[in-house]
Amino acid sequence: MYTDYYKFSGLPFQLTPDARFFFASSGHSKAMAHLTYGLGQGEGFIIITGDIGAGKTTVVENLLQQLDSRKYVAATITNTQLGADDMLRMVASAFGVAQEGVDKATLLRRLEAFLARIHQQGQRALLLVDECQNLSVPALEELRMLSNLQIGGRAPLQSFLLGQPQFRDTLARGELDQLRQRVIASYHLGPLNEAETRHYIEHRLRTVGWHADPQLRPSRADRGGCRRGGARSRTGILARAAAKARRGRCDADRRGRGLRDPRQADRRARNLGQRAGPDHSQTSQDGGCLSRQ
Repeated sequence: MYTDYYKFSGLPFQLTPDARFFFASSGHSKAMAHLTYGLGQGEGFIIITGDIGAGKTTVVENLLQQLDSRKYVAATITNTQLGADDMLRMVASAFGVAQEGVDKATLLRRLEAFLARIHQQGQRALLLVDECQNLSVPALEELRMLSNLQIGGRAPLQSFLLGQPQFRDTLARGELDQLRQRVIASYHLGPLNEAETRHYIEHRLRTVGWHADPQLRPSRADRGGCRRGGARSRTGILARAAAKARRGRCDADRRGRGLRDPRQADRRARNLGQRAGPDHSQTSQDGGCLSRQ
């Protein structure tokens, strides 16, 4: 495992969103500002869009980690290939409300009772719905209807909708005019620029115990995806591939066989990066960010 070789405390470039690795780029800082503003309004929908790997989920999870659990009850939905009734059941399940074997009217009453109970406890319910580009119009309408609930003159439920750019096309449809009117804040996350990409790689490395060993050479970092910036997940794939290839080259050098030509390690990192699929942010596909001295 390359984490042992580099003496990392964990995986620096895992694909699963993890708020520990939140990096406050200019775009993600603006997204946080929109989320904070929307949360302060206490109602409606907050929408964050961006390409695959832009950091949408991580930025919201970073916000949720900062909230007082005594004041908020948060739930997450990630499976969004749903119809209207299934969406309602998923919301109930996410909040721990029993929904098996009951009709829609009973389920709605149970959800209202749950929201009324946490309201009496001085709490608000936050619903995070990921991959919203997959939601049908009826499912989105069901979420809108839930947002209409009022308890004591206040909305007990607020929703964060995260999706890829095509979700904005869905929202523009005429059938969703009423939902659009309930959007409190909306932001689109773009790719990192060149400087941010380099700082992002360094940030993730430091989070797992990196102290400039191995060194991050500027020329290698450029070829690893820093030159043009890009999506975080793509940058992570390339950096991980580079780390593995460098470790493999050094191991082979010690054994006196295998990757004798340093360019072979670079080609391996490049090939691993290419297998990740196309990157619409035009991140460079050449690898080789890490160099162990």
